[in-house]
Amino acid sequence: MNEPFRDPELPLADRIADLQGRLSLAEKVALLHQYQAPVERLGVGPFRTGTEALHGLAWLGPATVFPQAVGLASTWDPELVRRVGEATSDEVLAFHHKDPAGAGRNVWAPVVNPLRDPRWGRNEEGYSEDPWLTGVMAVAYASGLRGSDPRVLKTAPTLKHFLGYNNETDRCTTSSDLPPRVLHEYELPAYRPALESGAAVAVMPSYNLVNGRPAHLSPLINDVLRAWAPDDVLVVSDAYAPGNLTGLQAYHDDPAEAYAHAIKAGLDSFTQDDERTEAVLGHIRDALERGLLTEADVDAAVRHALSIRFRLGEFDPATPYDDVTEAVVNCPEHQALAREAARRSIVLLENDGILPLAGVTKIAVIGQLGDTLMEDWYSGTLPYAVTARAGLAERCETVFCEAVDRITLTAESGHVVADPGGGPLGLTAEAGTAEGLFDLFDWGGGSYALRAAATGRYVSVDDSGTLVNDQPGPNGWEVRQTFRLEDRPRGTLALRHISTGRYVGLAADPGAGPGAAVPDGTASAALPDGAALRLVDDADAAVWLTAETVVSGAESAAALAAAADVAVVVVGDHPLVNGRETEDRLDLALPAAQEAVVAAVRAANPRTVMVISSGYPMTWSERDLPAVLWSSHGGQEYGHALAEVLFGDADPEGRLTQTWYRSACELPDLLDYDIIAADATYQYYRGTPLYPFGHGLSYTDFDHRDLTAEVADGRITVSATVANTGPRPGTEVVQLYTHQQRSRVKQPLRRLRDFAKLRLEPGESTVVRWTLDVADLAFWDVTRNRFAVEDASHKIMVGRSARDIRLCATVHVTGEHIPPRDALAAPIPAVDHDEYDAVAFTDASRVSGDAVRSTAEGAWILFRGVDFGSGAAACAIEATSTEGGVVTLRLGDPLYGPVLGTVPVPRAGRYDLPRLVGGVEGARGVQDLYVVFENAGITVSRLAFGSAENG
Repeated sequence: MNEPFRDPELPLADRIADLQGRLSLAEKVALLHQYQAPVERLGVGPFRTGTEALHGLAWLGPATVFPQAVGLASTWDPELVRRVGEATSDEVLAFHHKDPAGAGRNVWAPVVNPLRDPRWGRNEEGYSEDPWLTGVMAVAYASGLRGSDPRVLKTAPTLKHFLGYNNETDRCTTSSDLPPRVLHEYELPAYRPALESGAAVAVMPSYNLVNGRPAHLSPLINDVLRAWAPDDVLVVSDAYAPGNLTGLQAYHDDPAEAYAHAIKAGLDSFTQDDERTEAVLGHIRDALERGLLTEADVDAAVRHALSIRFRLGEFDPATPYDDVTEAVVNCPEHQALAREAARRSIVLLENDGILPLAGVTKIAVIGQLGDTLMEDWYSGTLPYAVTARAGLAERCETVFCEAVDRITLTAESGHVVADPGGGPLGLTAEAGTAEGLFDLFDWGGGSYALRAAATGRYVSVDDSGTLVNDQPGPNGWEVRQTFRLEDRPRGTLALRHISTGRYVGLAADPGAGPGAAVPDGTASAALPDGAALRLVDDADAAVWLTAETVVSGAESAAALAAAADVAVVVVGDHPLVNGRETEDRLDLALPAAQEAVVAAVRAANPRTVMVISSGYPMTWSERDLPAVLWSSHGGQEYGHALAEVLFGDADPEGRLTQTWYRSACELPDLLDYDIIAADATYQYYRGTPLYPFGHGLSYTDFDHRDLTAEVADGRITVSATVANTGPRPGTEVVQLYTHQQRSRVKQPLRRLRDFAKLRLEPGESTVVRWTLDVADLAFWDVTRNRFAVEDASHKIMVGRSARDIRLCATVHVTGEHIPPRDALAAPIPAVDHDEYDAVAFTDASRVSGDAVRSTAEGAWILFRGVDFGSGAAACAIEATSTEGGVVTLRLGDPLYGPVLGTVPVPRAGRYDLPRLVGGVEGARGVQDLYVVFENAGITVSRLAFGSAENG
């Protein structure tokens, strides 16, 4: 075929235009779904978006599993992260070449949501609570995924999830309130670098709403994201999110209207109804027929979709990546990289000198995570697993104890037993059988799992609601293997199934009611006395169980530890339990049973090392521990990496990318996204953390000296000397922070600007140099709706963490003096206030614009330094209220300040924002203006003032 679109020598835009011009409207519409239909008459094949590749290829079979994303970022090594992305893209291509339909080349990674709150169920998927560091790691990983060829993409990386997405609780219906400064200084900067550099070429909006508008309809997609990127950006929906627009969110009345809005807002690909495309395409065709969409709207989306396919080389005769084969999957080079990444991600939190281990001949490896590796929802399938026990066993003698309680469960009518064949759990009158023993796993947050001792399989619930023991552990999208233990009278308990919320009761068979007898010949009759356990709806029908501990996990662990040279207790979370996609955490505490094991082991053996493997920061009460290490779930080579760090083959290189709080009580509300007002993240947090952002110890010592900082030609140059003053080679992550000392607005206490990762021999020193653009010190000025650099002094801080600052200097930056707001020059958007109380951000219209809505009587917003000139005579407010109300304007104080005037707000529709005019008295000169909402439910979008001269 000689069509111009197949000619790689032609400009990309011409090739896209040629193919697009050959398509009928129906064919173009068919490209707007995740499963793009082939156009056989043109020789254009099918295409599918969405291959999961967060920390290795996922969901398609065994492939190299690297540490979780938060662990990769903990290396503070962008080049290493880039190499992991490159290896992952190799394996994506290998699977694609084997099965093009099953493994597409549009990969849904990386996740760039800043990790604002560690209770977020998907914390392990992100990189850092700092947006700049998140951006650095996103560029690195996405660069590896996209490949090094300047013209042809290896894979097409997708940033997710845009925007303000840090809660799973009611994630499809909650709105993330993002004031302008939080939006521009915290949220958006995480997305910009990967798009601006061209490392990422696609974006996925998030499930939530932002300022009252579904993220999939955000005007920021077209107005901001696409303006950053040098080429077309493909925007793909999250799975089943388009259906929420008329479903859970009820933002539009019918799908045609909703889908038309989404396409106009920038959505190019609908991930809806899996491969069943007809419903989605039918709604789009309906929108076209009703005039809600034009063919030009469809053309814009199609161009974005085709652009990615062209840049992947789909229509070229050959690409640089055609020779990638299955040989790369889990190849020795990728195994070595997985080991390196896991090793460099480990963070040494505490060490009294016990590490690195020396003269050790026998180690007790203890804990629920001591001899297992976990897969999270976006992990690949482990091709093999080097556990902590296995890795340490290669170095010296090891003994192992899982340290979980072994229990029996007894009801009035008998003892709970497991079917040796993995079938239903039931009751027997006979006590003491092996089938009646269960291991109890505490995963925190009140989540427990039971494993049948006789079979080694976990208790689960099948489709009929019957309890069976046939699973290798908690697994799947709908985890059916976890229970809550609810207290009942006389020391008994009831089991409540977490996934369904139902209770464990008794039934003769899956179709019988609770408590029915088991007749001979039923499937349950294989159990000695019958009655199977199954779920019931009514708590009163739950069977009351008595749990008796037969073997104490803590006592067994202590006995084992006492006979060893060193005890290594491996604790942490299960990635699918107590926090995961669809489920946030209530707290950060180490599970109580695991903490009891740590305490018992520490008492039995003073040489105890606690190793935490988790996807989020944790807390614990045992403070007298000789050494504590943390890593994310580290992938297939975790055990080797851990052994190398414990024995000192390598210096611990990891550094924390999040603040570790002492308690979840120190965190603001999960849905409070205003990090500035809430004093959240390391930038604003005023308390003393358990471990600060950037923390991580070495096995050697470093000296920092000779700081210089100068400002010239719009740049700040900083230098410092770092020396290894200890006896061993070591790795230091030198971190550069700044703080603006005086400002019109509340400034971060500290903000990461750059870092340097150094590997120094004993006695070696080096000079670190950084250069910052003065423009990078800008903050979002709400008075003029743009970034501004103030004329101010800035503290330059160099240290080992955000709280371990070793060197300081002050420089003066010449910048602007922000003038008062001119009240008479232009309307003032309500969202551009300086402070607020009891207001929420909301959408001024369905398409664009933000407003504020009072959530309580007496709510207010403050505008500092409003210049009324020689006097204002009237105020016009664009406002509405579903119940009616009054807005009062006051000066200086929301309760006692002089009243300028009042504006009644009549009852009106949600998006009816009429211009309401009221008189103003005493408004002259520069004043602090409070807009007070006397009633809840009042929405205000703008204020405008008129002088006495112009009315």
